[in-house]
Amino acid sequence: MKTPEEVRAIVDGLKESYPDGICSLQYQKDYELLFAVRLSAQCTDERVNKVTPALYARFPTLESFAEGPVEEVEELVRSCGFYHAKARDIVLSAQMLLRDYGGKVPAGMEDLLRLPGVGRKTANLIQGDVHHIPGVVVADTHCIRISGRLGLTDGTKDPGKVEQQLRAVLPPEESNNFCHRLVLHGRAVCMARKPLCGNCSVRAWCDTFHREAAGA
Repeated sequence: MKTPEEVRAIVDGLKESYPDGICSLQYQKDYELLFAVRLSAQCTDERVNKVTPALYARFPTLESFAEGPVEEVEELVRSCGFYHAKARDIVLSAQMLLRDYGGKVPAGMEDLLRLPGVGRKTANLIQGDVHHIPGVVVADTHCIRISGRLGLTDGTKDPGKVEQQLRAVLPPEESNNFCHRLVLHGRAVCMARKPLCGNCSVRAWCDTFHREAAGA
């Protein structure tokens, strides 16, 4: 595992490469991020960002989502895949937010996990981006892959274990943006099949890079 100094070097290296460190899903209202994350399951953020403007124009308020026909939501999100389940979850979540949470997206993990279609990955993202709670870790596929390659985790593919291991080593105030930067890094440099190690700003601290260089 990495020393605190090595972890800080990785955090700072990615911060230099991706200074913004923000979520690539586009939204203006807190609940819009919640719905966009639901749509992004097994779908690209790029596709979701193409779909949501028309969706939010047709349903401009949480009340309109709660009262809207599920079938109409389905048609608007069809291209995101699994549109029956996603549309249902969006409408039911809107109803629950209004009924149980005063129209606000809750901050607590247990409350977030009550919402239809919300798991720990989504809940952590909402806690970090909406409520700015320190220490959250969004263990998506990029995070799992790259943190394992770097040696920040033991290489497990289990999202819960990755979250736990990263929480133990990352500075709490950096963890949310760090996970966003891993997504950007995974798209631009550290791809699943053929990472571009020569372009990597953190290869000096990457276990996989050093292991493969030693075997070359």
